[in-house]
Amino acid sequence: MNIMKLKTLSAGLLGALLVAGATGAMAADIKERTIKYAVIYDIKHPHGLGAQKFADLVAQRSDNKIKVKVFPNATLGGEVAIISAMQGGTVEMSAVATSQLVGVIKDFAALDLPFLFSNEKEVDRVVEGPVGKTFLDKMPVKGLVGLSFFEHGFRNLTNSRHPVTKLEDIQGLKIRVEQNSVAIDTWNTLGANAVPMPFPELYGALEQKAVDGQENPYSTVDSAKFYEVQKYLSVTKHKYTPLVVTLSKKFWDQLSADEKKLIQDAAVEAAVYQRKANRDLSEQYLQSLKKVGMQINEIPAAELVRMRAKVQPVVDKYSAQIGGTLVKDLFGEIEKARKP
Repeated sequence: MNIMKLKTLSAGLLGALLVAGATGAMAADIKERTIKYAVIYDIKHPHGLGAQKFADLVAQRSDNKIKVKVFPNATLGGEVAIISAMQGGTVEMSAVATSQLVGVIKDFAALDLPFLFSNEKEVDRVVEGPVGKTFLDKMPVKGLVGLSFFEHGFRNLTNSRHPVTKLEDIQGLKIRVEQNSVAIDTWNTLGANAVPMPFPELYGALEQKAVDGQENPYSTVDSAKFYEVQKYLSVTKHKYTPLVVTLSKKFWDQLSADEKKLIQDAAVEAAVYQRKANRDLSEQYLQSLKKVGMQINEIPAAELVRMRAKVQPVVDKYSAQIGGTLVKDLFGEIEKARKP
């Protein structure tokens, strides 16, 4: 091989290596970053389990370049404060209840309607389908980016005064509710006195009898030790609360395309894990509550029908306020899931 051919070959090889190197760099456009992830419950709660799963996936797939630091136990504030912090860019991430997002994006009230879902099959069809995407698409204009859906789960009523097994038993109870107009209207319509307050203040309010009761899934009643200050739990399943895995848009806009895909994919995978974990643990939490002395009261089917009928004006009110086809599409997906 003469010198000219050798030089030509060497130049070609060098060019190919440079192209490959550039392509590799582009494919690995991941910088050193830290994501502050706010959780209002402890790390062993299903919210915390989902956050940790996401953190582990991101660390693994970014070769530990992107570090997700989880802040449990409401150390960064309640959900309303966290939403504001994400909009401002001082907190990068959280999984936020749709009932708290209503204050920022009114259409999320559709997912907060009482007795909307009957089971998890209906939930999954909505949050994993086009209606779920429609909700997420409404977030960027408010400074937030929705990636996937975790879950808080089906909520049940607890109180310290007496068993609740029928509609009339709710009359006059002071019930702490989320800072959300749908929740306030729902419980006031059922005959309670709704008292909105941030979650971190709830245990103290129950302990001091500032409120008689609250409503949350079994997991929260157990992990927050509400059984210490609440005697009666009624299986109302009056509302299912989804959580939106949410990023600050200010942070999202700083990310490369590769970083966005990595984080998006991790959020979707973590969501499947978190919802399954929450459901698998639900019965364990219920049994734990029984063991520590809570009185569990089932609600007869006829009474649940009465409760649904009682809150129908709330459903009608917020369906009209949301307008458009969103509520119709939402109920349409649920009906499809109910078909055999």
